[in-house]
Amino acid sequence: MKTTNPLSAEQMSFFDTFGFLSFPNLLSDRVDRIIEEFEAIWAANGGGHNGKLHDGEKRSSILPFPDRSEYLSSLLDDPRIHDIASSICGEDFNYYGGDGNFYSGDTNWHSDGYATRPVISIKIAFYLDKLTSTTGALRVIPGSHKIGDKFGLSLEEYVKDTETTLGMDPSEVPSQVLEITPGDIVVFNHSIKHASFGGSSRRRMFTMNFSERYPDDKIDDLREQLGSESRFWIDRIHGEEMIRTASPERWVHLEQVRANDTHLAELTMKKKKTMEEPSRG
Repeated sequence: MKTTNPLSAEQMSFFDTFGFLSFPNLLSDRVDRIIEEFEAIWAANGGGHNGKLHDGEKRSSILPFPDRSEYLSSLLDDPRIHDIASSICGEDFNYYGGDGNFYSGDTNWHSDGYATRPVISIKIAFYLDKLTSTTGALRVIPGSHKIGDKFGLSLEEYVKDTETTLGMDPSEVPSQVLEITPGDIVVFNHSIKHASFGGSSRRRMFTMNFSERYPDDKIDDLREQLGSESRFWIDRIHGEEMIRTASPERWVHLEQVRANDTHLAELTMKKKKTMEEPSRG
């Protein structure tokens, strides 16, 4: 699939400088069906609105998530999602799965792997409830995604326990609040520091993760990154519906991951022998 509506030069500069972008109402025409599919996946896996899987005490996750639904898998083919990923990560970008979540309470400051990937790597987040600064909206620290930058390194050291290191409550850390109406899309670099505070016990959100295609001399890094997903006790990165319904155009974004996650099942089997299943929290 060719990129038809690439991000503007200004949007790209903003993302490079601050590490995030938000797109209000981008998928407002699809959000009702997206919510239906989200709830159906949870219901089919022992959870849902009043299900047993999510007890409201802590975050619950399913991985892979959008890959379990033909409809949610088709988001990868939607030009609006495709063109965000291709603008940032290149026309031959990789899609490497996503999780579905019920969040509960506060989520403290963290990165999704600061400085752990040698290529550009992003998350597109789909929030399915209206969220404000006091009800669990995502907060980001602009510019904290810069690898090796003094500001980014200082935050990596100090922001995980702000009461001890900075003398302030985590919710008081200077940040940008990204308030959400369902249908909005948030995109951020995996290295950016982000958090949320004051949310309910059932905030719905799922993700799709993308990266630049790995060059040949970085394939070992890709395999290591994919292998780390064994902590979720999965055998492959992509789900069955994502693979079953893949067009040749979609396959471009699946094939490098698919070719390099074949060791995941063995790693997962070994982990099952040595530890209990993770809470996905």
